[in-house]
Amino acid sequence: MKRVLTILSLAFVVFIGCQTPEKPFTIYAIGDSTMANKKAEVYPETGWCQVLGDYFDESVTVSNHARNGRSSKSFIDEGLWQAVLDSLKAGDYVFIQFGHNDQKAYDSTRYTTPFGTYSANLERFILETQAKGANPILFTSIIRRKFGDNGKLTDTHGDYPVATREMAAKYNIPLIDLQKLTEEWVNLLGDEPSKEMFLWLPATETYPKERKDDTHLSIKGANMVAQLAIGEMKDQKLKLANNIK
Repeated sequence: MKRVLTILSLAFVVFIGCQTPEKPFTIYAIGDSTMANKKAEVYPETGWCQVLGDYFDESVTVSNHARNGRSSKSFIDEGLWQAVLDSLKAGDYVFIQFGHNDQKAYDSTRYTTPFGTYSANLERFILETQAKGANPILFTSIIRRKFGDNGKLTDTHGDYPVATREMAAKYNIPLIDLQKLTEEWVNLLGDEPSKEMFLWLPATETYPKERKDDTHLSIKGANMVAQLAIGEMKDQKLKLANNIK
């Protein structure tokens, strides 16, 4: 009997040891206004990474470094990337989503070419993240809500999503194709209902003119984009999906 109790005790210790919780890690988000945290004065405008932490358990910290108006170039030139890199630890993740502002050819501080400087910047983010033992994940840009005469969305991103996909394939890293996912979602909603997901709002004291913003997300829209991203992480069976609530 004593021998049996000893064996059972050892088995219990082994079982408990196997239940070690996931090691805490941080998700760093780098990108533009569609991801960024928003100030109260622009409510209800919301970046999708602003709500991302709601979908992960307590072992995950979301550190959102995305900023309004930034391209892959200006994010580097302004030192925003270096600040992330300095904090990055082995086992962390970097969510990378640029393109909206990279295509602004009229602004030399932000403009990049899809298969030239844009791809080179993505490559830098990938390699420097991996050098720290962290995990880069590329995201294509969410769509702009621009419907054509055929009642379907019109592409406004050109080759930037194509270049993003190519860089993910080149380095064999995860890609969350938000352009494709949000295009399917908004097309399914249709022109009028999809306004609720963006910033089509009546005039207020803060904004005396009504808002017809087809780029930035409402709270509901931001949560839907976050859920699309989360669903894709699960479908791809990414390791961090184990930490999703």
